[in-house]
Amino acid sequence: MALYLQSRGYRIVPVNPGHATLLGERSYPRLAAAAREHKIDIVNVFRRSEFVGPIVDEAIAIGAQLIWLQVGITDEAARAKSEAAGIPCVMDRCLMVEHRHLLGSGAAR
Repeated sequence: MALYLQSRGYRIVPVNPGHATLLGERSYPRLAAAAREHKIDIVNVFRRSEFVGPIVDEAIAIGAQLIWLQVGITDEAARAKSEAAGIPCVMDRCLMVEHRHLLGSGAAR
């Protein structure tokens, strides 16, 4: 999914403490560290639902514009907190699938 978005011109800023680099980009241990060097618009979460709360807290703190929880990931309390902070939160959806849908069949190429 990240490779798809990267191939469409989006800048991916990986946050994964287990890797120094991902997709040819420096990987950061936390969102706050990434946000010191990059503007983070969308926080795309691939962690299990029980780990979402602190990630949403950090996304709110860095001023993200959208929080996206991938397929199978939900947390109603985190979504309520995000939306109370004025940040939309999408749950249980694939960003790549939605991107392709919005752009039509040509996006799959």
